[in-house]
Amino acid sequence: MSDAAPDGIAIGEDGVARCHWADSTPDYRAYHDDEWGFPVQDDVRLFEKLSLEGFQAGLSWLTILRKREAFRSAFEGFAFARVASFGEADVQRLLHDAGIVRHRGKIEAVINNAGRAIELVQAEGSLAAYLWGFAPQPRPRAQTRAELSAFTTTEESKALAKDLKRRGWRFVGPTTVYAFMQSMGLVNDHMAGCDVYERAARARASFTTP
Repeated sequence: MSDAAPDGIAIGEDGVARCHWADSTPDYRAYHDDEWGFPVQDDVRLFEKLSLEGFQAGLSWLTILRKREAFRSAFEGFAFARVASFGEADVQRLLHDAGIVRHRGKIEAVINNAGRAIELVQAEGSLAAYLWGFAPQPRPRAQTRAELSAFTTTEESKALAKDLKRRGWRFVGPTTVYAFMQSMGLVNDHMAGCDVYERAARARASFTTP
């Protein structure tokens, strides 16, 4: 890292200033630069990310990111209308799929949550409309590393996790939900000094909340 870089910022070999966690591998760089913190309203992508965040529990996101295409193949692109119909034969198939994380509880949670997602769409119109209803107002500026390290949950993520659990969702604790909110652009946690912060902030400003 350059001596001039703010705390929590890494300057890559390409000269791009990134959040410190994003400069360790090409996988992270691409994810950080093009996905993380940019607003998403597609229901399937939102369901996929909630599912993958559940699989991440106890693991690193890099592990899940590198298996993401295998997860997509195994769970039929996370089209929740199809995943909801999975039965025990599918659970056994997934438990034998070396390309994904073979954890029965997490696999069964995704199948369960697919059914709950269908119910949410019926009740709220879309997953996006429901989930974005928990998004806080954008912060007026980028946060420093010290500010961001002070919490792994927020009142909004606690409220969303509580309501999802009330509706029967599994593996959706407030920390998992906050990581989801960060990645899907409900909050912009690119750090002060990160070159991507302003781009993500502009995307959020032009985003029409569902």
